[in-house]
Amino acid sequence: MAADTLKSTTGASGAPGLRRLLLDNGALTALIVLVIAMSALSGDFMTTDNLLNVGVQAAVTAILAFGVTFVIVSAGIDLSVGSVAALSATVLAWSATSQGMPVVLAVVLAIATGMVCGLVNGFLISYGKLPPFIATLAMLSVARGLSLVISQGSPIAFPDSVSHLGDTLGGWLPVPVLVMVGMGLITAFVLGRTYIGRSMYAIGGNEEAARLSGLRVKKQKLAIYAFSGLFAAAAGIVLAARLSSAQPQAAQGYELDAIAAVVIGGASLAGGTGKASGTLIGALILAVLRNGLNLLSVSAFWQQVVIGVVIALAVLLDTVRRKAGATPVTTGTGGNKGRQAATYVLAAVVAAALVGAMSFLHTGTSAARSEKIGLSLSTLNNPFFVQIRAGAQAEAKKLGVDLTVTDAQNDASQQANQLQNFTSEGLGTIIVNPVDSDAVTPAAKAVNKSGIPLVAVDRAVNNADTAALVASDNITGGKLAAKALAEKLGGTGKIVILQGQAGTSAARERGAGFAEGLKAYPGIKVIAQQPADWDRTKGLDVMTNLLQAHPDVKGVFAQNDEMALGAIKALGSKAGTSVTVLGFDGTADGLKAVESGRLYASVAQQPTLLGKIAVDNALRAIQGKKVESAVKVPVKVITRDNVAGFTG
Repeated sequence: MAADTLKSTTGASGAPGLRRLLLDNGALTALIVLVIAMSALSGDFMTTDNLLNVGVQAAVTAILAFGVTFVIVSAGIDLSVGSVAALSATVLAWSATSQGMPVVLAVVLAIATGMVCGLVNGFLISYGKLPPFIATLAMLSVARGLSLVISQGSPIAFPDSVSHLGDTLGGWLPVPVLVMVGMGLITAFVLGRTYIGRSMYAIGGNEEAARLSGLRVKKQKLAIYAFSGLFAAAAGIVLAARLSSAQPQAAQGYELDAIAAVVIGGASLAGGTGKASGTLIGALILAVLRNGLNLLSVSAFWQQVVIGVVIALAVLLDTVRRKAGATPVTTGTGGNKGRQAATYVLAAVVAAALVGAMSFLHTGTSAARSEKIGLSLSTLNNPFFVQIRAGAQAEAKKLGVDLTVTDAQNDASQQANQLQNFTSEGLGTIIVNPVDSDAVTPAAKAVNKSGIPLVAVDRAVNNADTAALVASDNITGGKLAAKALAEKLGGTGKIVILQGQAGTSAARERGAGFAEGLKAYPGIKVIAQQPADWDRTKGLDVMTNLLQAHPDVKGVFAQNDEMALGAIKALGSKAGTSVTVLGFDGTADGLKAVESGRLYASVAQQPTLLGKIAVDNALRAIQGKKVESAVKVPVKVITRDNVAGFTG
């Protein structure tokens, strides 16, 4: 790939030359150090399968980051790429399935959607004079909202012919990696060999000087943001292909990863510098970090801390490099290009030698892997899933089993990465609590192919084999909630519903069960229903807003206890007196509210028991014992009458 390098203004040899080499290739140096460190710390890191996993896990971020590179080189910013990726994938799936459009035309429409979003960004910035931050922040919201409107909040199955983008060639080479390399080469070509690429550097270096020199800056910016939208669309298609479905909530927060990859790769947010190879290295650094930290069983919360530190260090290195007297050189310069290529070859040789040496540290470390269990939870930002983890950890400790827990943060793609990492480790059994029952299918099939038993907890895995499903029935729970609330209201009254995160299977199933249960009570009228994303703060805000329009509400059904507790706060003294609130999950805080009378009831799924039983069944699968295919944990409607002694 073409690259712009940083050249010292003074000659260099010996130790100063090595220092200059390290400064001028800080991202590459960091990647080599990370690979060596991860190889030393984990014997599972340098396997062929795991390295391919790293490539796949870097692909979507890298493709997004290539598009963002154009924007940052020209001293702009694009916060909308994650939402545009989700919208483009949703448009493709919707047009090819619901509308019966030929797949080729659907792909063209998806790409065009991304480019239109980019053009709108460019128009608002160039002609509307909006700051890039504000214009792209607005598009972030618009694109995400349109994705939810088109999909009605539910995942849409991806066409089989496009889903092959998430497969492998020859059974081993991942297609996403090939797409990533191809998009990287296009980025390098545009930056180094085209008029628009040179214009990006000129605009980023000094926009006013570029304008005075004859560049049509406004039109160039339209093209730059259109490129960013096109690359976002490509990333969205690759991501959806991996998950075999277009997820309306996919790629949340990916814009920050993309920007981080560009900055870590050596680009300056002030504009004027940046290169395709640096962006690729930045994306690989993030992927290596996440992959390695997963293999080392580091908490997802600490992973965020580590990645934040890495970004800060990357910017600090850029500052040090510039103070040391380095000056940017135009992309594609002959001598520097050859020297950069030689640097990459030398780096690869050194890294290979050191990694080979490190491999001796891990001879025989896989002997006890069959005793290990991996647990991938959909999120740990919700007390219900925290209780599942607590139950699983307590049971694992009791049984003397090594349990590794990861947090997918409600991101189906991140969960797919975690299952890939678990598979690379060759664990005895994997337990998964799916973010979405359909989106986890491709990763689950890969686990099946590896021969590792898979146990699902709380939510099913669709179209893949599981040794056991340990779950309560969300639909049945929804029906019980409808019955309890309707009977408390005497069969009549106006109610509102606080829904979980749009697109999640739990929200769909609980909502469907509640709607089915209400059919027996025609006197109960649902006057409003809005998502509050399983979050207490959002539950408070949404309920506050609904009360302005519906002050006569008599009942509230929240699809989890967190949203119910937020609704109680909004209702104030009305909660438990003139307004009946019912939650779901039976969390510790929810049970306290039931005991106090502010929350009428919670449909408890006994999450601690779910975690315990999941580990029990996982261990039975390791030992080759018989495992029931479906293990149902009873749901209970917990009211003030029976809350005493119930712990979940």
